[in-house]
Amino acid sequence: MSARRIFARPARFAAIAPYVWMVLFFLVPFAFVLKISLSQTAIAQPPYEPVFDLTAGWDALKAALAALSFDNFRLLASDDIYMFAYLRSLTVAVTATALLLLIGYPIAYGMARLPKRWQAVAMVLVIVPFWTSFLIRIYAWINILQHDGLLNQILLALHLVSQPVVWLSTDSAMYIGIVYSYLPFMILPLYATLAKMEPALEEAAADLGAPPWQVFWLVTFPLSLPGVGAGVLLCFIPIVGEFVIPDLLAGSNSLMIGQTLWLEFFTNKDWPVASAAAIMLLAVLLVPLLLYERLQKRQLEQGR
Repeated sequence: MSARRIFARPARFAAIAPYVWMVLFFLVPFAFVLKISLSQTAIAQPPYEPVFDLTAGWDALKAALAALSFDNFRLLASDDIYMFAYLRSLTVAVTATALLLLIGYPIAYGMARLPKRWQAVAMVLVIVPFWTSFLIRIYAWINILQHDGLLNQILLALHLVSQPVVWLSTDSAMYIGIVYSYLPFMILPLYATLAKMEPALEEAAADLGAPPWQVFWLVTFPLSLPGVGAGVLLCFIPIVGEFVIPDLLAGSNSLMIGQTLWLEFFTNKDWPVASAAAIMLLAVLLVPLLLYERLQKRQLEQGR
């Protein structure tokens, strides 16, 4: 048997494995959630109907399929609570992602311009927060932002404020927690892109008389757009469905969609409505993914 045949079969399995993974751990669970979203709430265990019982025969299966409806999706469209939850989640995600880009880009740019021996040290410093539990870090921010916490003590010591500022249960605390938690997800793809950039391109633009700001805007930033897109997606998508940070740091006046899903699943026990809300959230998040894919294809075509 030739070496090509020996390695051909494992190579095929390696190529098929990601698709099998997606089917088992994405499409199959998605099908279950979709089925629940088309069901009706019931006082039972599980709290919805109809339940597919393959042992009951074809007639029972047809009756279950006939009982499926889009009432839960109509409820989402007609109830302002869910629409406000989606809008607030998108607003928070867009604002937080913009803040992350404004903060993360200079850090990544500075890391990429460091000497090689210091870039690894800077990378470790960015990753260090991941060595601690996410929940512990958020609870630490509760202690920092409380009325007599470290932040107010520093502001009072520097005479920047005359009395302690209310931070907890505000949107400011929520944005602080989100930016702190997701900043590495913005820095790392930006750094990976900026580190591969050829310095000769910036030097050539400077030699042609372009000022530093023009070199950055016309050369550096366009070449770093793949990293910008990856960082924006890595931050925007999980922030839209964020539950822990808004629940612990923000106020309860207006809920995000992640908190709404939690309430529907575990407090109201309305699994069909919660499943419909999750399906709609997935549909909303597909939009930036499709846009990013289209931009990537356009850049590849322009590169050719």
